[in-house]
Amino acid sequence: MAPAPIKTGSVQFLKPTVEDGAAMWELVNESTLDQNSAYKYIMMCEFFAETCVVAKEDDQVVGFVTAFIPPERQDVVFVWQIGVHSSQRGKGLASKLLHALVQREGCHEVNYVEATVTPSNEASQALFRRLARSFETTCEVSECFGEDLFPEDGHEEELTFRVGPIKTK
Repeated sequence: MAPAPIKTGSVQFLKPTVEDGAAMWELVNESTLDQNSAYKYIMMCEFFAETCVVAKEDDQVVGFVTAFIPPERQDVVFVWQIGVHSSQRGKGLASKLLHALVQREGCHEVNYVEATVTPSNEASQALFRRLARSFETTCEVSECFGEDLFPEDGHEEELTFRVGPIKTK
């Protein structure tokens, strides 16, 4: 039996289905987020649904988080991408998506939330620092992928933001 959806106002936080993949891809293509193929979002909805969340309002995807638990680190959920529709910006939706994620059954052994963030992405940096404050824990930042690893010109380095330990129970 599927867990009851979490609802905040008119927005529901749900486990994604493969039918949500195209809407997630479209949301990314309408934003400044790094673009991936539509296949990536469909695949995440199929194979990583337990660690992904979609936010829907009136049955429309208005936000999402794609994440996975690295096989070698079962106590970590790694956030790949968070997307928020322009109509929802400034409403705390990204924070609500992260809280819905760590409350998922698939994250019951998770003690840390990690993500990579570029130095210029101040909004994401603030999001993960805010997450740490909400769980009354730390947010450690360390080097991850240097800009020299990326084949395209102009890609910034990626820093790891590690929030935790978190307690959700």
